[in-house]
Amino acid sequence: MMSSRFLTPSSVATVEASIPRLRGLTPLDPQNVRLSVLIPVYNERNTIELIIEQVRAVPVSLEIICVNDCSTDGSAEILDRLKAEERIDILIHKARNEGKGAAIRTALAASTGNIVIVQDADLEYDPADWPFLLEPIVEGKADAVFGSRFLSGPHRVLYYWHSVGNSILTTLSNMFTNLNLTDMETCYKAIRGDLARALVLTSDRFGFEPEVTARLAQAKARIYEVPISYSGRTYEEGKKIGWRDGLAAFWHIVRYNLVPPVTRNTTESARR
Repeated sequence: MMSSRFLTPSSVATVEASIPRLRGLTPLDPQNVRLSVLIPVYNERNTIELIIEQVRAVPVSLEIICVNDCSTDGSAEILDRLKAEERIDILIHKARNEGKGAAIRTALAASTGNIVIVQDADLEYDPADWPFLLEPIVEGKADAVFGSRFLSGPHRVLYYWHSVGNSILTTLSNMFTNLNLTDMETCYKAIRGDLARALVLTSDRFGFEPEVTARLAQAKARIYEVPISYSGRTYEEGKKIGWRDGLAAFWHIVRYNLVPPVTRNTTESARR
């Protein structure tokens, strides 16, 4: 926990006061588990219908929340059809493109599940891995579970320098948070719903990953890590994150760990 070194006592108190305290074993009744699946979508017409099918195939009570981040490739029309067919529970079309982080915040605000998870609209992450991610939360041992692509799970062999960059970013994040994660940048982060909705998140683009990690550490959340499979895309296949996002991640890690979040009450007062 980095609070004593990087946040003032008053800042720590502000962070902790805004987060539900989750200590000891806090199991969930398996019969009452409801998973909110948050799917940000930007130009994914080739994969969105298939990923919805894969999500629906997981034997768990769930709600699918898709946020169309102003796609221009026909994804919006496909999403409208899936919503009409009741294969999507909540569909939100954004008026302008704001980025993955902003889309996730929109989906999170609409969620009602006692567990939430982000699912990219491409086919890099497999919903069949969800049981491993959900188990520590359902058993009451964890408040959040990260799915690591580097804990011996099967994965497509792709870019060496991507893995090096990920390792460097994860190490830097760990130095600030005092966590021993192996994959901070993973998309698969399952979080208790009440905790996730209490976090103050502001990042619009790919800064979401270091921000949510920092906020979970500041909230003293119990975090587990489990191996997952990974089938990464090439840029020709539609991969969007690039080297500029990697460089920006360094700034996001420093910023979100050194600067405490502004509470919602403070934010709302400033807007008045």
